[in-house]
Amino acid sequence: MHSQSFSSGGNRSHASRSRGSSSRPTSAHAGGFSRSTSMRGPSTVGGSYSSSRGPSRGGSGSRSSGGYSGYGMGRRGSRGVGGRTRGRSMGQYIDPARFINKAVITEESEVFKPEHAFADFAIDERVKKSIAARGYEFPTPIQDRAIPHVLKGEDIVGIANTGTGKTGAFLIPLLDKIVKNPKEQVMVIVPTRELAIQIEDELKQLTVGMNIYSVCCVGGASMSKQIYQLRYQYNFIIGTPGRLKDHINHKHIHLKEFNTVVLDEADRMLDMGFIADMRAIMAGMSKERHTLFFSATLSPDIEKLIHEFLKNPVKISVKTGDTAKNVDQDVVRVGQSQNKIDVLHDMLRQAEFSKVIIFGRTKHGVEKLANELVRKGVAAESIHGNKNHTKRQKALHAFKSNKINVLVATDVAARGLDIPNVSHVINFDIPATYEDYVHRIGRTGRGDKMGKALTFLG
Repeated sequence: MHSQSFSSGGNRSHASRSRGSSSRPTSAHAGGFSRSTSMRGPSTVGGSYSSSRGPSRGGSGSRSSGGYSGYGMGRRGSRGVGGRTRGRSMGQYIDPARFINKAVITEESEVFKPEHAFADFAIDERVKKSIAARGYEFPTPIQDRAIPHVLKGEDIVGIANTGTGKTGAFLIPLLDKIVKNPKEQVMVIVPTRELAIQIEDELKQLTVGMNIYSVCCVGGASMSKQIYQLRYQYNFIIGTPGRLKDHINHKHIHLKEFNTVVLDEADRMLDMGFIADMRAIMAGMSKERHTLFFSATLSPDIEKLIHEFLKNPVKISVKTGDTAKNVDQDVVRVGQSQNKIDVLHDMLRQAEFSKVIIFGRTKHGVEKLANELVRKGVAAESIHGNKNHTKRQKALHAFKSNKINVLVATDVAARGLDIPNVSHVINFDIPATYEDYVHRIGRTGRGDKMGKALTFLG
């Protein structure tokens, strides 16, 4: 039997649970777990990935020096699609050389040796049984180092690469806190609705039969349903800053009732302009609160928030680098005589492109690209801010369940999306910042699996 670790790379089910009713059993890999067995990655590309295809007669949109102008960066960009120069308003210049980085593949790689097994932690037996029932024995590095401090009630700052099991690092010890004190209430604040839903899914899979309930408060979903759920017993509220603020202002949520708060993907919340909402929420909570702060990066602005929100925090960093060593990164050079959409289509027809996330810069461009791929016979869906909550969840479910093999997304999905076995990430449009690039490509090569990231240049 293979040893296994609890991380955020496993399959998740979307089985829902109404308040007061029992949960149905979920899949064997539910709860954000991933196996530690390795998987052979996709074939690598020597040098840069270039297409030999000549000018295309098909497709829609006009050709430009940047490839396919119909799916570009919007009106403000100086070139249609991820070109050599861009307007300052669209983001920082990124040296194309930073998009090329070969995955580190060795016959024998160093194996992380945790100091603890889950059975060793001073957590309630019911929580241990829930983890053990899924066959998981050892924590990931961030869990191994963070859980003991959370159990002691210490504020922590966790810095770790995406896909390293940060969710388990706070859910496991906080479940222990709630099991021991059923009146305890926890607020988990995240940047996107997709991440909130995924965390709630993990929570449900860990709490089967424990009578621990949660409310997911995100924009785009039914406000009245959330108000109804907030009237009944719950231990966790998981939500996005804007919707949480709405409920607080209408007195559906009383902040003084919460002594524990988790700020997950705090750097992304800062990037998305949620700082005022975050400050308002934190200001309304008890000064003696227990605060857990997780981020993939540690910028001066993040350091300022840490000083503002936390008291003598323990800093835990297991970040190994800007980009994962097991993501093979390369570029796709599109010539002036080539049609960018046709180059992409030719790639997607290859067998190795089995499960692909394609990133674009604008909501309109993402929708247009997805529709064009569908027109060309590709099983694709889109996810972006103009789609309502139901349609976004439907697209994600279709991708997770392999009903489609291509998901076209804006950067709203770059963080938080945790979908197993993504073979490729394709940057159809160059991201606004290198940090966005890091989080985009973090959707592949998760856990110990190999992945490939390709960035279009024209």
